[in-house]
Amino acid sequence: MSTRSPQDGSVSVKTPVAAPPAPTPVEGAVGVENPAPDGGAVHVPVLADEVLGGLAVSVDGRYVDATYGRGGHSGRVLERLGPAGRLLALDRDPEAVADARARYGDDPRFEIVRADFAALGEVLGGRAGWHGGVDGLLLDLGVSSPQLDVAERGFGFSRDGALDMRMDPDTGLSAAEWLAGVAEAELAGVLKEYGEERYARRIARAIVEARDAAPLNRTAELAEIVKRAHPRWERHHHPATRTFQAIRIRVNDELGALAAVLAEAAAALRVGGRLAVISFHSLEDRLVKRALRLPPPDASVPRHLPQPPAAPHPWRALGKAVRASAAELERNPRARSATLRIAERVEVPA
Repeated sequence: MSTRSPQDGSVSVKTPVAAPPAPTPVEGAVGVENPAPDGGAVHVPVLADEVLGGLAVSVDGRYVDATYGRGGHSGRVLERLGPAGRLLALDRDPEAVADARARYGDDPRFEIVRADFAALGEVLGGRAGWHGGVDGLLLDLGVSSPQLDVAERGFGFSRDGALDMRMDPDTGLSAAEWLAGVAEAELAGVLKEYGEERYARRIARAIVEARDAAPLNRTAELAEIVKRAHPRWERHHHPATRTFQAIRIRVNDELGALAAVLAEAAAALRVGGRLAVISFHSLEDRLVKRALRLPPPDASVPRHLPQPPAAPHPWRALGKAVRASAAELERNPRARSATLRIAERVEVPA
């Protein structure tokens, strides 16, 4: 998937998962920073070398890019695949699917499916040899740069646009529709939980008062309401950043979808297969860490007694969390909040 908007988090240049030397690209492979099929801006994937190293891409492997975006990571994987290798990509955004077909549709090693990654098990189950046979799975979470840069998608507020925010514009309620009917208490809870917004109740009250006076249909309107209601905010951060994040997560059920795909990931991969997850805020990263780490000891067991046998755990974490280097941040400031975690699928005793 493509680069994401910064949300939070500090930057470290430590990269414990190193990328192996790149093999000679397959003839006809797509370049690393290839322009969009429509001649638009060049796409630069986040932490691309670290992802490739973490996935340990082999020439004849089977890989899933479950968050295609604009194909930055997919293109890098295809560069390393030989004729027998395969890449299956998923995205629920019809514009992303159209981009994939225009960019890679003639490559017999590549397939794109319009689907939410929460449906990973269903997608793989319909393809012989894929479920339980995947060598590497990539999840690049959050919003893609094209989604942010197109004002009418409603994800950002740097330019005014329709208050939509849906990853799949054909499914579910838009942000404007959800805000039109949500109760003030529920809205405050969403802002607090998904946006980690300190002034959630004050902002929720202001939004509800404004929407009761007139429908909220534009991103600039919502951003201005939040700004007026917000008593103080971090330097260099717009006061509406956390509110927009929270509403977007709620509208798209992003954390529910992430929990679902993490629960399915181990069954999708072969033993020895790799999972790479790039998150962009603490809520996502917390879910990823919880899924990959060993279960904690049972707190109900007294310390002087032995712990009962732990449930089988299918993951072995590889290295520590990886963040963008100073050089990458200089090229691509949107990588500021990116955190990459890599894990290997291990055999679970029967």
